Amino acid sequence: MSKLIISKMPVHGCPCIVCAVVSDNKVQELRLEPFEKKSILGNIYVGKTEEIASNIRAAFIRFADGQKGYMPLSEGDRAIYTSGRKGNAPLRPGDELLVQVKRDAMKGKLPALTSDLNLTGKYFALTTGNKKIGFSAKLSKEEAALAAKWLEDERQIPEREYGLIVRTNAADATKEDFLHELEYLKKLYRKTAVEGRNRTCFSCLYEAEPFYLAAVRDIYSRDLEEIVTDVPEIHQKLSYYLQDFKPEELEKLRLYDDALLPLYKLYRLETALEEVEREKIWLNSGGFLVIQQTEAFVSIDVNSGKYTGKKKAEETYRKINLEAAGEIARQIRLRNLSGIILIDFINMENPDHTDELFHVLQKYLRKDPVKCRAVDITPLHILEMTRKKVRRPVAEELAEIKR
Repeated sequence: MSKLIISKMPVHGCPCIVCAVVSDNKVQELRLEPFEKKSILGNIYVGKTEEIASNIRAAFIRFADGQKGYMPLSEGDRAIYTSGRKGNAPLRPGDELLVQVKRDAMKGKLPALTSDLNLTGKYFALTTGNKKIGFSAKLSKEEAALAAKWLEDERQIPEREYGLIVRTNAADATKEDFLHELEYLKKLYRKTAVEGRNRTCFSCLYEAEPFYLAAVRDIYSRDLEEIVTDVPEIHQKLSYYLQDFKPEELEKLRLYDDALLPLYKLYRLETALEEVEREKIWLNSGGFLVIQQTEAFVSIDVNSGKYTGKKKAEETYRKINLEAAGEIARQIRLRNLSGIILIDFINMENPDHTDELFHVLQKYLRKDPVKCRAVDITPLHILEMTRKKVRRPVAEELAEIKR
Protein backbone atom coordinates (compact mmCIF):
# COMPACT_ATOMS: atom_id res chain seq x y z
CA MET A 1 0.00 0.00 0.00
CA SER A 2 1.17 3.53 -0.73
CA LYS A 3 0.57 7.03 0.59
CA LEU A 4 0.39 10.19 -1.48
CA ILE A 5 2.09 13.06 0.37
CA ILE A 6 1.57 16.68 -0.76
CA SER A 7 3.44 19.41 1.08
CA LYS A 8 4.87 22.88 0.72
CA MET A 9 8.60 23.04 1.45
CA PRO A 10 11.68 25.15 0.66
CA VAL A 11 13.88 23.70 -2.10
CA HIS A 12 17.18 25.57 -2.46
CA GLY A 13 15.46 28.58 -0.91
CA CYS A 14 12.47 28.48 -3.27
CA PRO A 15 8.99 27.65 -1.86
CA CYS A 16 7.77 24.58 -3.76
CA ILE A 17 4.83 22.19 -3.76
CA VAL A 18 6.21 18.66 -3.53
CA CYS A 19 4.15 15.56 -4.24
CA ALA A 20 5.56 12.17 -3.23
CA VAL A 21 4.44 8.54 -3.42
CA VAL A 22 5.64 6.67 -0.33
CA SER A 23 5.50 2.90 0.16
CA ASP A 24 7.55 0.45 2.23
CA ASN A 25 8.78 3.52 4.19
CA LYS A 26 10.59 4.77 1.08
CA VAL A 27 9.86 7.63 -1.29
CA GLN A 28 9.14 5.98 -4.64
CA GLU A 29 8.23 9.00 -6.75
CA LEU A 30 8.71 12.77 -6.55
CA ARG A 31 7.16 15.69 -8.37
CA LEU A 32 7.81 19.30 -7.52
CA GLU A 33 6.93 22.72 -8.80
CA PRO A 34 7.73 26.24 -7.55
CA PHE A 35 4.71 27.54 -5.66
CA GLU A 36 4.06 30.43 -8.06
CA LYS A 37 4.79 28.54 -11.29
CA LYS A 38 2.10 26.88 -13.41
CA SER A 39 3.04 23.99 -15.67
CA ILE A 40 1.75 23.92 -19.26
CA LEU A 41 2.08 20.14 -19.59
CA GLY A 42 -1.21 18.73 -20.91
CA ASN A 43 -2.64 22.12 -21.91
CA ILE A 44 -4.38 22.42 -25.30
CA TYR A 45 -3.98 25.54 -27.45
CA VAL A 46 -4.82 26.92 -30.88
CA GLY A 47 -1.33 27.02 -32.36
CA LYS A 48 0.08 28.57 -35.52
CA THR A 49 2.64 26.84 -37.74
CA GLU A 50 5.68 29.08 -38.19
CA GLU A 51 8.24 26.86 -39.90
CA ILE A 52 8.48 23.46 -41.58
CA ALA A 53 11.84 21.74 -41.01
CA SER A 54 11.77 18.96 -43.63
CA ASN A 55 15.26 17.73 -42.72
CA ILE A 56 14.10 16.65 -39.23
CA ARG A 57 10.48 16.08 -40.35
CA ALA A 58 9.09 18.49 -37.78
CA ALA A 59 6.99 21.64 -37.66
CA PHE A 60 7.71 24.52 -35.29
CA ILE A 61 4.48 25.89 -33.87
CA ARG A 62 3.84 28.99 -31.76
CA PHE A 63 1.11 28.29 -29.24
CA ALA A 64 0.91 30.84 -26.40
CA ASP A 65 2.58 33.97 -25.01
CA GLY A 66 5.37 33.76 -27.54
CA GLN A 67 6.14 30.13 -26.66
CA LYS A 68 7.15 27.76 -29.40
CA GLY A 69 7.22 23.96 -29.61
CA TYR A 70 7.81 21.28 -32.20
CA MET A 71 5.55 18.58 -33.63
CA PRO A 72 6.33 15.65 -35.98
CA LEU A 73 5.15 16.34 -39.54
CA SER A 74 3.51 12.92 -39.59
CA GLU A 75 0.83 14.23 -37.23
CA GLY A 76 -0.33 16.87 -39.72
CA ASP A 77 -2.58 14.34 -41.52
CA ARG A 78 -4.79 13.81 -38.46
CA ALA A 79 -4.60 17.29 -36.94
CA ILE A 80 -7.72 19.29 -36.06
CA TYR A 81 -7.41 22.58 -37.96
CA THR A 82 -9.30 25.78 -37.25
CA SER A 83 -12.34 26.50 -39.40
CA GLY A 84 -10.42 28.85 -41.72
CA ARG A 85 -8.39 26.08 -43.38
CA LYS A 86 -9.63 24.54 -46.65
CA GLY A 87 -8.63 21.33 -48.41
CA ASN A 88 -6.36 18.49 -47.36
CA ALA A 89 -3.00 19.98 -48.26
CA PRO A 90 0.08 19.08 -46.16
CA LEU A 91 0.85 21.19 -43.10
CA ARG A 92 2.33 24.53 -44.10
CA PRO A 93 3.41 27.82 -42.47
CA GLY A 94 0.42 29.90 -41.38
CA ASP A 95 -1.85 26.92 -40.67
CA GLU A 96 -3.70 27.13 -37.37
CA LEU A 97 -4.40 23.87 -35.54
CA LEU A 98 -5.14 22.44 -32.10
CA VAL A 99 -2.05 21.21 -30.25
CA GLN A 100 -1.42 19.73 -26.82
CA VAL A 101 1.81 20.02 -24.81
CA LYS A 102 2.97 16.41 -24.66
CA ARG A 103 6.34 16.89 -23.00
CA ASP A 104 8.01 19.66 -21.03
CA ALA A 105 11.00 21.52 -22.43
CA MET A 106 14.06 19.38 -21.61
CA LYS A 107 17.79 20.14 -21.72
CA GLY A 108 17.26 23.30 -23.73
CA LYS A 109 14.90 21.58 -26.18
CA LEU A 110 11.53 23.10 -27.00
CA PRO A 111 8.34 21.57 -25.58
CA ALA A 112 7.05 18.63 -27.61
CA LEU A 113 3.57 19.18 -29.07
CA THR A 114 1.06 16.73 -30.47
CA SER A 115 -2.08 17.03 -32.56
CA ASP A 116 -3.35 13.79 -30.99
CA LEU A 117 -5.31 15.40 -28.18
CA ASN A 118 -5.66 13.40 -24.98
CA LEU A 119 -8.26 14.07 -22.27
CA THR A 120 -7.62 11.90 -19.24
CA GLY A 121 -9.96 10.85 -16.46
CA LYS A 122 -9.80 8.24 -13.74
CA TYR A 123 -11.26 5.44 -15.88
CA PHE A 124 -10.62 6.65 -19.46
CA ALA A 125 -8.30 8.49 -21.74
CA LEU A 126 -10.15 10.03 -24.69
CA THR A 127 -7.95 10.49 -27.77
CA THR A 128 -8.44 12.21 -31.13
CA GLY A 129 -5.58 10.48 -32.97
CA ASN A 130 -6.50 6.83 -32.54
CA LYS A 131 -10.25 6.30 -33.05
CA LYS A 132 -10.29 2.75 -31.65
CA ILE A 133 -11.41 1.52 -28.22
CA GLY A 134 -8.56 -0.07 -26.28
CA PHE A 135 -8.00 -1.51 -22.81
CA SER A 136 -5.15 -1.30 -20.31
CA ALA A 137 -2.97 -4.42 -20.39
CA LYS A 138 -3.20 -4.50 -16.59
CA LEU A 139 -6.94 -5.27 -16.70
CA SER A 140 -7.85 -8.95 -16.43
CA LYS A 141 -9.79 -10.57 -19.30
CA GLU A 142 -12.96 -10.51 -17.18
CA GLU A 143 -12.53 -6.82 -16.26
CA ALA A 144 -11.87 -5.83 -19.88
CA ALA A 145 -14.87 -7.89 -21.08
CA LEU A 146 -17.20 -6.15 -18.59
CA ALA A 147 -15.93 -2.70 -19.63
CA ALA A 148 -16.39 -3.66 -23.30
CA LYS A 149 -19.99 -4.64 -22.56
CA TRP A 150 -20.65 -1.25 -20.95
CA LEU A 151 -19.22 0.41 -24.08
CA GLU A 152 -21.42 -1.46 -26.55
CA ASP A 153 -23.48 1.65 -27.41
CA GLU A 154 -20.26 3.62 -27.93
CA ARG A 155 -19.02 1.05 -30.43
CA GLN A 156 -22.16 1.51 -32.55
CA ILE A 157 -21.56 5.24 -33.14
CA PRO A 158 -20.79 5.62 -36.88
CA GLU A 159 -17.60 7.53 -37.83
CA ARG A 160 -16.74 8.35 -34.23
CA GLU A 161 -14.20 11.23 -34.16
CA TYR A 162 -12.40 10.06 -31.03
CA GLY A 163 -11.05 6.90 -29.46
CA LEU A 164 -11.11 5.60 -25.90
CA ILE A 165 -8.55 3.81 -23.76
CA VAL A 166 -9.99 2.12 -20.68
CA ARG A 167 -7.53 2.62 -17.80
CA THR A 168 -6.53 0.21 -15.03
CA ASN A 169 -8.67 2.03 -12.42
CA ALA A 170 -11.78 0.99 -14.38
CA ALA A 171 -11.48 -2.39 -12.67
CA ASP A 172 -12.96 -0.79 -9.53
CA ALA A 173 -15.66 1.29 -11.27
CA THR A 174 -19.40 0.86 -11.01
CA LYS A 175 -21.28 1.02 -14.30
CA GLU A 176 -22.84 4.33 -13.23
CA ASP A 177 -19.49 5.98 -12.44
CA PHE A 178 -17.91 4.49 -15.56
CA LEU A 179 -20.56 5.90 -17.92
CA HIS A 180 -20.76 9.20 -15.99
CA GLU A 181 -17.08 9.86 -16.61
CA LEU A 182 -17.47 8.87 -20.26
CA GLU A 183 -20.17 11.53 -20.71
CA TYR A 184 -18.03 14.10 -18.90
CA LEU A 185 -15.05 13.46 -21.20
CA LYS A 186 -17.24 13.59 -24.30
CA LYS A 187 -18.60 17.01 -23.23
CA LEU A 188 -15.04 18.16 -22.61
CA TYR A 189 -14.07 16.88 -26.06
CA ARG A 190 -16.90 18.84 -27.71
CA LYS A 191 -15.98 22.02 -25.82
CA THR A 192 -12.27 21.66 -26.61
CA ALA A 193 -11.88 19.93 -29.97
CA VAL A 194 -15.15 20.86 -31.70
CA GLU A 195 -15.96 24.36 -30.44
CA GLY A 196 -12.22 25.10 -30.19
CA ARG A 197 -11.95 25.17 -33.99
CA ASN A 198 -13.66 28.57 -33.94
CA ARG A 199 -11.46 30.14 -31.25
CA THR A 200 -8.79 32.74 -31.97
CA CYS A 201 -5.16 31.80 -32.44
CA PHE A 202 -3.10 31.18 -29.26
CA SER A 203 -6.24 30.62 -27.16
CA CYS A 204 -5.90 28.09 -24.34
CA LEU A 205 -8.76 25.65 -24.90
CA TYR A 206 -8.01 23.31 -22.02
CA GLU A 207 -5.89 23.79 -18.92
CA ALA A 208 -4.65 20.62 -17.29
CA GLU A 209 -5.31 20.26 -13.59
CA PRO A 210 -2.47 21.06 -11.12
CA PHE A 211 0.16 18.33 -11.02
CA TYR A 212 -0.87 17.17 -7.55
CA LEU A 213 -4.47 16.62 -8.72
CA ALA A 214 -3.12 14.66 -11.70
CA ALA A 215 -1.13 12.52 -9.23
CA VAL A 216 -4.34 11.78 -7.28
CA ARG A 217 -6.13 10.93 -10.53
CA ASP A 218 -3.40 8.68 -11.90
CA ILE A 219 -2.42 6.67 -8.85
CA TYR A 220 -3.86 3.15 -8.81
CA SER A 221 -6.75 3.23 -6.32
CA ARG A 222 -6.31 -0.32 -5.02
CA ASP A 223 -2.79 0.48 -3.84
CA LEU A 224 -3.66 3.85 -2.26
CA GLU A 225 -3.93 3.87 1.52
CA GLU A 226 -3.98 7.60 2.28
CA ILE A 227 -3.70 11.10 0.77
CA VAL A 228 -2.05 13.48 3.24
CA THR A 229 -1.37 17.22 2.92
CA ASP A 230 -0.51 20.00 5.35
CA VAL A 231 -1.55 22.83 3.00
CA PRO A 232 -5.16 23.88 3.80
CA GLU A 233 -5.94 25.34 0.35
CA ILE A 234 -4.66 22.18 -1.36
CA HIS A 235 -6.69 20.06 1.06
CA GLN A 236 -9.78 22.02 0.03
CA LYS A 237 -9.07 21.60 -3.69
CA LEU A 238 -8.47 17.88 -3.21
CA SER A 239 -11.70 17.58 -1.26
CA TYR A 240 -13.73 19.23 -4.06
CA TYR A 241 -11.95 17.10 -6.68
CA LEU A 242 -12.59 13.84 -4.84
CA GLN A 243 -16.25 14.74 -4.23
CA ASP A 244 -16.73 15.23 -7.97
CA PHE A 245 -14.57 12.42 -9.37
CA LYS A 246 -13.59 9.94 -6.64
CA PRO A 247 -16.15 10.18 -3.82
CA GLU A 248 -15.28 6.68 -2.62
CA GLU A 249 -11.75 7.89 -1.81
CA LEU A 250 -12.73 11.02 0.11
CA GLU A 251 -12.25 9.14 3.37
CA LYS A 252 -8.57 8.63 2.47
CA LEU A 253 -7.91 12.39 2.48
CA ARG A 254 -6.33 13.80 5.63
CA LEU A 255 -5.16 17.29 6.64
CA TYR A 256 -1.96 16.99 8.66
CA ASP A 257 -1.53 19.64 11.35
CA ASP A 258 1.60 19.53 13.50
CA ALA A 259 3.57 22.75 13.75
CA LEU A 260 6.48 21.01 15.50
CA LEU A 261 7.10 18.42 12.76
CA PRO A 262 6.28 19.56 9.19
CA LEU A 263 4.92 16.87 6.87
CA TYR A 264 7.91 16.99 4.53
CA LYS A 265 10.23 16.30 7.47
CA LEU A 266 8.04 13.48 8.79
CA TYR A 267 8.39 11.65 5.46
CA ARG A 268 12.00 12.76 4.89
CA LEU A 269 11.32 14.40 1.55
CA GLU A 270 14.45 16.56 1.95
CA THR A 271 16.53 13.37 2.13
CA ALA A 272 14.85 12.02 -1.02
CA LEU A 273 15.68 15.23 -2.91
CA GLU A 274 19.31 15.01 -1.75
CA GLU A 275 19.36 11.39 -2.96
CA VAL A 276 18.20 12.47 -6.42
CA GLU A 277 21.24 14.73 -6.74
CA ARG A 278 23.74 12.02 -5.76
CA GLU A 279 25.47 9.86 -8.37
CA LYS A 280 26.43 7.12 -5.88
CA ILE A 281 23.75 5.06 -4.10
CA TRP A 282 24.80 2.43 -1.54
CA LEU A 283 22.98 -0.92 -1.28
CA ASN A 284 22.36 -2.88 1.94
CA SER A 285 24.50 -5.72 0.55
CA GLY A 286 27.57 -3.48 0.46
CA GLY A 287 27.40 -2.90 -3.29
CA PHE A 288 26.56 0.45 -4.84
CA LEU A 289 25.10 2.08 -7.94
CA VAL A 290 26.59 4.89 -10.00
CA ILE A 291 23.88 6.76 -11.94
CA GLN A 292 24.89 9.23 -14.64
CA GLN A 293 22.76 11.15 -17.12
CA THR A 294 24.44 11.80 -20.47
CA GLU A 295 23.06 13.68 -23.45
CA ALA A 296 22.10 10.46 -25.25
CA PHE A 297 21.21 7.99 -22.50
CA VAL A 298 21.25 7.17 -18.78
CA SER A 299 24.12 4.99 -17.53
CA ILE A 300 23.74 2.88 -14.37
CA ASP A 301 26.73 0.89 -13.14
CA VAL A 302 26.37 -1.82 -10.46
CA ASN A 303 29.48 -2.37 -8.32
CA SER A 304 30.31 -5.05 -5.76
CA GLY A 305 31.62 -2.34 -3.44
CA LYS A 306 32.89 -3.65 -0.11
CA TYR A 307 32.89 -7.30 -1.20
CA THR A 308 36.43 -8.49 -1.96
CA GLY A 309 36.34 -12.24 -1.22
CA LYS A 310 36.51 -15.03 -3.80
CA LYS A 311 34.50 -17.75 -2.05
CA LYS A 312 30.94 -18.06 -3.26
CA ALA A 313 31.52 -15.01 -5.46
CA GLU A 314 28.85 -16.04 -7.98
CA GLU A 315 26.14 -16.24 -5.31
CA THR A 316 27.27 -12.92 -3.81
CA TYR A 317 27.12 -11.20 -7.19
CA ARG A 318 23.68 -12.71 -7.76
CA LYS A 319 22.39 -11.26 -4.47
CA ILE A 320 23.91 -7.82 -5.15
CA ASN A 321 22.43 -7.77 -8.68
CA LEU A 322 18.97 -8.79 -7.47
CA GLU A 323 19.00 -6.09 -4.78
CA ALA A 324 20.31 -3.61 -7.34
CA ALA A 325 17.42 -4.44 -9.72
CA GLY A 326 14.85 -3.32 -7.14
CA GLU A 327 16.78 -0.18 -6.22
CA ILE A 328 17.39 0.70 -9.90
CA ALA A 329 13.65 0.50 -10.64
CA ARG A 330 13.01 2.78 -7.63
CA GLN A 331 15.74 5.27 -8.60
CA ILE A 332 14.49 5.49 -12.19
CA ARG A 333 11.00 6.33 -10.94
CA LEU A 334 12.23 8.60 -8.12
CA ARG A 335 14.45 10.63 -10.45
CA ASN A 336 12.01 10.41 -13.39
CA LEU A 337 14.72 9.14 -15.73
CA SER A 338 13.59 8.38 -19.27
CA GLY A 339 14.67 7.50 -22.79
CA ILE A 340 17.41 4.89 -23.28
CA ILE A 341 18.77 3.45 -20.02
CA LEU A 342 21.84 1.17 -20.03
CA ILE A 343 22.54 -0.92 -16.91
CA ASP A 344 25.90 -2.60 -16.35
CA PHE A 345 25.19 -5.32 -13.77
CA ILE A 346 28.01 -7.36 -12.24
CA ASN A 347 28.90 -10.16 -14.68
CA MET A 348 27.66 -13.62 -13.68
CA GLU A 349 28.84 -16.88 -15.22
CA ASN A 350 25.60 -18.81 -14.70
CA PRO A 351 23.13 -17.99 -17.53
CA ASP A 352 20.23 -19.03 -15.28
CA HIS A 353 21.18 -16.25 -12.87
CA THR A 354 21.25 -13.76 -15.75
CA ASP A 355 17.77 -14.83 -16.90
CA GLU A 356 16.51 -14.58 -13.33
CA LEU A 357 17.90 -11.05 -13.03
CA PHE A 358 16.22 -9.96 -16.27
CA HIS A 359 12.80 -11.24 -15.12
CA VAL A 360 13.16 -9.78 -11.61
CA LEU A 361 13.90 -6.35 -13.08
CA GLN A 362 10.85 -6.66 -15.34
CA LYS A 363 8.73 -7.46 -12.27
CA TYR A 364 9.89 -4.28 -10.52
CA LEU A 365 9.41 -2.14 -13.66
CA ARG A 366 5.77 -3.24 -13.93
CA LYS A 367 5.06 -1.28 -10.74
CA ASP A 368 6.04 1.96 -12.49
CA PRO A 369 2.99 3.92 -13.75
CA VAL A 370 5.12 5.26 -16.63
CA LYS A 371 5.63 2.77 -19.46
CA CYS A 372 8.96 0.91 -19.15
CA ARG A 373 10.42 -1.88 -21.24
CA ALA A 374 13.44 -4.07 -20.53
CA VAL A 375 14.71 -4.90 -24.04
CA ASP A 376 17.56 -7.41 -23.71
CA ILE A 377 21.05 -8.10 -22.37
CA THR A 378 23.80 -7.50 -24.93
CA PRO A 379 26.86 -9.77 -25.50
CA LEU A 380 28.79 -7.26 -23.34
CA HIS A 381 26.34 -7.97 -20.48
CA ILE A 382 24.72 -4.52 -20.68
CA LEU A 383 20.98 -4.54 -19.99
CA GLU A 384 19.11 -2.19 -22.32
CA MET A 385 15.76 -0.67 -21.32
CA THR A 386 13.59 2.30 -22.18
CA ARG A 387 11.17 4.50 -20.24
CA LYS A 388 8.66 6.86 -21.79
CA LYS A 389 9.51 10.57 -21.65
CA VAL A 390 6.78 12.66 -20.06
CA ARG A 391 8.12 15.15 -17.54
CA ARG A 392 11.62 16.49 -17.03
CA PRO A 393 13.98 14.56 -14.74
CA VAL A 394 13.73 15.76 -11.15
CA ALA A 395 17.44 16.72 -11.17
CA GLU A 396 16.76 19.06 -14.10
CA GLU A 397 13.90 20.72 -12.20
CA LEU A 398 16.16 21.13 -9.17
CA ALA A 399 18.91 22.67 -11.33
CA GLU A 400 16.42 25.22 -12.71
CA ILE A 401 15.28 26.14 -9.18
CA LYS A 402 18.92 26.69 -8.16
CA ARG A 403 19.35 29.18 -10.99
